[in-house]
Amino acid sequence: MHISRVDLNLLVVFDTIYTEGGITKASEKLHLTQPAISHALARLRDLFNDPLFVRQGHKMVPTPLAKRLIDPLRESLQQLGAILNDTEGFDPASANKRFVIGLRDYMESTVMPRLMQTLSAQAPQVEVSTVRANRRSLESELAAGTLDLAVDVLLPVSPAVKFTRVNVDGMAVVARQDHPVVRGSLDIDTYLAQRHILVTSRRQGQGFEDLELHRLGLHRKVALRCQFYFAACRTVAQTDLLLTMPESYAHMANRQFGNQVLPFPVPLSAMDAYLYWHSSTDNDPANRWLREQMLSAYAR
Repeated sequence: MHISRVDLNLLVVFDTIYTEGGITKASEKLHLTQPAISHALARLRDLFNDPLFVRQGHKMVPTPLAKRLIDPLRESLQQLGAILNDTEGFDPASANKRFVIGLRDYMESTVMPRLMQTLSAQAPQVEVSTVRANRRSLESELAAGTLDLAVDVLLPVSPAVKFTRVNVDGMAVVARQDHPVVRGSLDIDTYLAQRHILVTSRRQGQGFEDLELHRLGLHRKVALRCQFYFAACRTVAQTDLLLTMPESYAHMANRQFGNQVLPFPVPLSAMDAYLYWHSSTDNDPANRWLREQMLSAYAR
């Protein structure tokens, strides 16, 4: 097939259907009508002589050919985008652009105020959207451009994804001010004798602190498993449950509740965070500028 037969817009539609898993979500993502997406898909099927996607329930599942095409296609689109951006340059003062950053909820509270202070002064027309990125699809989203950057723990990624450490945080223990046992200090025996809250987005499995305790041959009793630190801190303020959480966020989040924030009673590994981006955007002026602002915000 000759390149002159290929409409690049069709490849963008192919990538979006693959990422979103359906025509309806792809149309919303690209701000096109569903008939326009269906027409583009029909042209793609004719072009490749393959259905590319087959419907299973509510999702469009890629065929083996589509799975072979997606990675090189995404890389090519990213490289083309980087070339176009290089020719245009990036002026933050006049740029009208939207960035999407994958962040966990507690990371939003610590870094976003600093980042938005800088952006408000340097790039008043730039918009930022933070989302919770699925760790399993992090690499594909960075490759597809649905995420510009992401911050998370150290993850197994291919050489196509670049990363750098941005934050090293310890763990702290939170208890209510009038806790009957915890009064300004905490040893490991007292810690293990209490019931605990685990904050996690997963329905099952251990948290970071449980893995670290297991490494030391220790075990604690988790009485509540919840999704957000705010809910956990409020629950701590009204119960005798203990909460283990990142130290910097613990001091920030518990000011309004008056909870005690204490050092973890035994040494644990540092809870490192890393900034991730796709190698195809390494020299993209806009992405490089955003990375610099993120690194600066973490440094402060």
